[in-house]
Amino acid sequence: MKGVQVAQYGQAEALELKELPDLVPNEDQVLINVAGSGVNPIDWKILSGAMQQFIPLPLPYTPGVEVAGTIAAVGNNVTNFAVGDKVFGFIGIVGGYATQVLSTPDRLAHTPPTLSLQEAGGVPAAALTAWQALHEHAAIQTGQKVLIHGGAGGVGSFAIQLAHLAGAYVIATSSAKNHDYLRSLGADEVIDYTSVKFEDSVANVDAVIDLVGGETQTRSWSVIKRGGVLVSPVSAPAAQTAREHGVSGKNFATRSDGSQLAEIAALFSTGKLRLEAQVVPLTEVVDAVRQSWAGHTRGKIVLDVNR
Repeated sequence: MKGVQVAQYGQAEALELKELPDLVPNEDQVLINVAGSGVNPIDWKILSGAMQQFIPLPLPYTPGVEVAGTIAAVGNNVTNFAVGDKVFGFIGIVGGYATQVLSTPDRLAHTPPTLSLQEAGGVPAAALTAWQALHEHAAIQTGQKVLIHGGAGGVGSFAIQLAHLAGAYVIATSSAKNHDYLRSLGADEVIDYTSVKFEDSVANVDAVIDLVGGETQTRSWSVIKRGGVLVSPVSAPAAQTAREHGVSGKNFATRSDGSQLAEIAALFSTGKLRLEAQVVPLTEVVDAVRQSWAGHTRGKIVLDVNR
């Protein structure tokens, strides 16, 4: 098999494509021949060394948290997937930038027919993050107003669509070049954060989905109605500030969940969800990670691991 290896923490240039030993599933795992693997911010956050205290990894390691591909072998205890099944999943914190991965079945779902296997590799982590932010942590309801920061990125793109499908009134921030894209996803209002302070034009929202953090999160408290919620997978909201504004602040790490992913796949199958993906060869992994690291990516960057 081929896989990308990180021998030492650093920049994208630390990523090296190498020949590695083939993988063999244990009794409870499946072996997947990978077609596509999504590039996510957590990949380069780990690569930078900034996450060592929270996610200690033995070096070298292979980055990549999500994949799609075809099951090549199953362990004796696996009953719900079979060789030849096309699947995708949030497989864990490492391993995805490779032609083979191992996963437990509970992390997987069958891919929707509306996506190529390469494209499907860019769905699980971002879509599950958006799903859990909206439905588990914000408990979004029909008719509520939600503000989504970073609407054009991978998670933001799914959050807009899922909030719209839930019947919420959706406001999203992005640069002006992405406004038509966000409207096409279901945003009712879009705000150019480069020229307008969102807090000057937004008020009394039920929920903020903060995918940016920092100053953007700090400025968001004032636009949430009392009893509302600020949810962020990128940085923990200040508990004292939340109390002062009479709202809840929630930070979470995305959970791998095959059942939720199956619901997401069904939405793709019926045309209710879509993905904008830039598919690039695995041999261009350094440039792909560098591009993600620089920010302002629309949709997802996905590695075609067979090129």
